[in-house]
Amino acid sequence: MDITTNNTETNPDVLLAAFWAAFPDYSADERERFDRAWQFLREKTAPLKRDCGLPYYLHPLRVAAILAQCRLDMDCVIAGLFHSILNVEGVTAADIAAQFGEAVANIVTDTSKITSWKIHSKTIQQADAIRKMLFAMIDDVRVILVKLADRLDRMRNLTSIDEKSRRMVAAEVIDIWAPLADRLGMQSAKSELEDLSLKYSNPDGFQQIKAIVAQKKDERAAYLEKAVNAIYKSAEKQGISVQITSRAKHFYSIYQKMRKRNKGADELYDLLALRIICQTNAECYELVGIVHGLWNPLDGRFKDYIAMPKANGYQSLHTTVLCEGKPLEIQIRTRAMHDKAEHGVASHWLYKKGTNHDKVDISNLGIVNQLQHLKEQDLSDETFFAQLKSDLLGDEIFVFTPRGDVVQLPAGSTAIDFAYHVHSAVGEKIVGAKADGKIIPITKPLENTQIIEILTNPQAHPTESQLKIVRTSKARQKIHAWLAANDPNFLDKEAEAKRAAEIAAFNEHARAVQDEKRKRRRAASDAAKNRAAAHAPDGAYSGKIQIGDTTNFLVNFAGCCSPVPPQPIVGYVSNSRGIIIHRADCLTFHRIPNIERRTIAVAWEEKR
Repeated sequence: MDITTNNTETNPDVLLAAFWAAFPDYSADERERFDRAWQFLREKTAPLKRDCGLPYYLHPLRVAAILAQCRLDMDCVIAGLFHSILNVEGVTAADIAAQFGEAVANIVTDTSKITSWKIHSKTIQQADAIRKMLFAMIDDVRVILVKLADRLDRMRNLTSIDEKSRRMVAAEVIDIWAPLADRLGMQSAKSELEDLSLKYSNPDGFQQIKAIVAQKKDERAAYLEKAVNAIYKSAEKQGISVQITSRAKHFYSIYQKMRKRNKGADELYDLLALRIICQTNAECYELVGIVHGLWNPLDGRFKDYIAMPKANGYQSLHTTVLCEGKPLEIQIRTRAMHDKAEHGVASHWLYKKGTNHDKVDISNLGIVNQLQHLKEQDLSDETFFAQLKSDLLGDEIFVFTPRGDVVQLPAGSTAIDFAYHVHSAVGEKIVGAKADGKIIPITKPLENTQIIEILTNPQAHPTESQLKIVRTSKARQKIHAWLAANDPNFLDKEAEAKRAAEIAAFNEHARAVQDEKRKRRRAASDAAKNRAAAHAPDGAYSGKIQIGDTTNFLVNFAGCCSPVPPQPIVGYVSNSRGIIIHRADCLTFHRIPNIERRTIAVAWEEKR
């Protein structure tokens, strides 16, 4: 019985047994905690039924199962079980903390806070601000994971509400939750949320795509099996152990292609994909050569996300080849890359193979939305998430209007900045402000998640003191313009002009520095080309590096030996700079740690 999907089973004992049959890797202590939590949930919600007539506790159990399926820690799983229980039959956060710990109570409290928040998203910019606001509201990334599991289960079981409500929920998911899963690097959750959202927001389009994908299923299976067998055979000859899966692309991905290319699903040909899992980065690049040796690659369709990861930390090699006259997309990645692609930031809590309590080393995780690495080796979850929030939010704060709209402002902004953001006329007449219902000084910096209300007076007007404290350019410009036009004692025009001149001078200097850097890079590039041309006999080499039949890899030449044609060369796969080329006799190359496992066969491309 798959307890992550809706089914007819409602017996609590049978459901609990099915849960442990599906997730046997938790320790005895963790099992005891979950059993107590399950009993607590059933006791508190025993008389409650959903609108569909089923027991209240089924949805929380499915949410907990989704989190357990991601192998998250027991605090997170129990929080998933309790995510909607606050104020049900008088249950409080203190009750949860007393029996199951502060961590569980805090996750549940913040999840409830998000659930009670009415999300309104009319533009892409608003949706992005809302996603950032979610991070500003919480202190533990597991709150987002619990909420994603909640949204995913509701989307899987959305048939009990009317069509209009289904479309509203689907719109919220596609605007907020699916992109949030993508930002966290959780590709599996993202894809399913997108497909389910399409199912309810555009049912006709969804059914059309489903029918097209279902057509000639046996023929497609035979085609993919041939391709898979060919790769297995070639990889085995090279001594590379791989795991290959095949699939039709996700429905939402097909839908986006239809819109982008203005074609029907039956007119699209690149609907099939293979994923190859290997062991090392070097094997990834070798497999690209193998694949391109089997079939011709399509021009411009090779992407190296290993050397240049996506902003959410995603790594893989992508290529599209023409196999038996049909485009076939192939992804190549290591097992570690695959785990990160599937679980993203959730992989921080994944158990290491063969153990129950050792967590994945946080130093191996990429910071969400930034290509940087944490430098400390033993960071707490709180420190990790604080760094993550810092990278996501930067120098910004997010506050609410009384209607629930999100306003994004620079850190340090005041109620005056907020007022001008709402409307210039409001900013000009501000005399006071409330934050969460309490009067605050209009000069006090606002804080994340506050609900801001502006108090105005028709007789009020901007002042020079306001000009000195505002942080947003709109407020500064509007106040300055009003003072210049209406206050004869305003003497700040020269200071503003001087400041503008300083900014212009700074920008000019910055441009000059950048121009100089570009000139130096061009000069260095030209010098390298000249050296290559001088050493190449009769122009026999192009100066490009060839790996298998492909040359469009990210390649860097080692400065220690500066290889040029026709000198013998060797290459290895670096962690972040692609493939590094050395002369074959370079001593530095042979001193690189684990070089025998990272070496890849390279050669100068011959001119044809």
